[in-house]
Amino acid sequence: MHLPLDRHSPTPLVQQLTDHLQAWIEHQRLRPGARLPSIRTLARNQAVSASCVIEAYDRLVASGWLEARHGTGFFVAERKPGLALQDQPVWGEAADGSWRQFREGHDELLKLGCGWLPTAWRADAELAQAVRQVSRGNPQDMFDYCPPLGLASLRLQLHKRLARLDIAAGPERILTTQGASHGLDLLVRTLLRPGDTVLVENPGYYNLYNLLRQHQVRMLPLPRTPSGPDVTELERLLVEHRPRCLFINSLYQNPTGTSLTPKVAYRLLELAREHDLRIVEDDIYADFQEGQATRLATLDSEQRVIYLASFSKTLSSSLRVGYLVADPPLLARLAELKMVSGIGTSRFIEQVVGQMLANGSYRKSVQRLRVRLGQHMAKLLGQLEGYGWEVFCEPCGGMFVWARMPGRDFASLERLAAEHDVLLTPGSAFDYQGAPSDWLRINVAYGQDTRAQGFLLHAGRPSAR
Repeated sequence: MHLPLDRHSPTPLVQQLTDHLQAWIEHQRLRPGARLPSIRTLARNQAVSASCVIEAYDRLVASGWLEARHGTGFFVAERKPGLALQDQPVWGEAADGSWRQFREGHDELLKLGCGWLPTAWRADAELAQAVRQVSRGNPQDMFDYCPPLGLASLRLQLHKRLARLDIAAGPERILTTQGASHGLDLLVRTLLRPGDTVLVENPGYYNLYNLLRQHQVRMLPLPRTPSGPDVTELERLLVEHRPRCLFINSLYQNPTGTSLTPKVAYRLLELAREHDLRIVEDDIYADFQEGQATRLATLDSEQRVIYLASFSKTLSSSLRVGYLVADPPLLARLAELKMVSGIGTSRFIEQVVGQMLANGSYRKSVQRLRVRLGQHMAKLLGQLEGYGWEVFCEPCGGMFVWARMPGRDFASLERLAAEHDVLLTPGSAFDYQGAPSDWLRINVAYGQDTRAQGFLLHAGRPSAR
């Protein structure tokens, strides 16, 4: 057996070897039980290390192509029809905002409305360096449980970051979470009961809607305007329904990209005080901030605002590190629920994030992200105007634009997008009841892809309607 490995290819040798072995098994039509070359033999014949062969074989075992027999080697496994490696389902964000199983073919589509940055934009080298540093450091960080509030060294770094945002929060008021969604779940289960009423922004974050439905909490929609929530409607809802909480994005709101103005922020806090309302401020896009910004947690003097943030959007969605700031009595209840429901957070991952905050690599990486996003935002806004798209507002930062093509419904746009290998995220995904909408969330990080440009341009042509 000779497999054509390319040592100049960007694809790692392990993956090349895995792919070639799979193709070889299929081409040779090997029967289940056929034995593959030993690790040593294949490594010698292909001039690769034994560890490379071991990992390739392990990947094929995990995907069902091979089976390992202790002491005798690796053999072709018996596979059921339709369960080949390329047919295995994966989980991902669907066009309507929900999480579903997809086939690998969806990777060929450009997800123009997705909620994450391209992998190539991430600080992979800095992250890998931090992982290595933690791995070589105190073994306690790799094996021990994390304290209930989170790792002390990380909370100290978070305290410093919050101080730069003018949010007064000592480490004792900070609780780490497994991402922002975990923080929201802890808050909903601690503050609310089935049948309670809360205010949610509309359009807004679909996963929050799903979470509240899961806990049988009643939602009241609060329209989002270019300057923030509609405060006139907010006052009416407060008088008529006396809701327990308001959930809000202050900066670069998902999906509209809008940010709070000072006037709206002060009025929100006045109404919260008058009607004994708690506010959950989800600031997950905080590190995309350019210039001045208005946050409720900065202006709050009565600790009515619970502040929530995460590193998922800027650093890594896989690390699942977030945090929240609350008054000490509430924080104690949240920490107890956190330990009961999940035995805390990952000490190792928190140490990795703490390392990047302490050595400045995280700060430098988000500076690069802000510049890059700003350039892509400005360019895309100009193109959308030229192509005839209507934009809800011109965001001052972040990664989302909320736009629509006048005279086009979502179904026609979806068909046109498919012709350009583009997958859209419809506006209905961001309505609290899933109502039809002709608005689309566009992630500016993907707007310059040739597939996106082809779709956006052709959608504005009269002949395409």
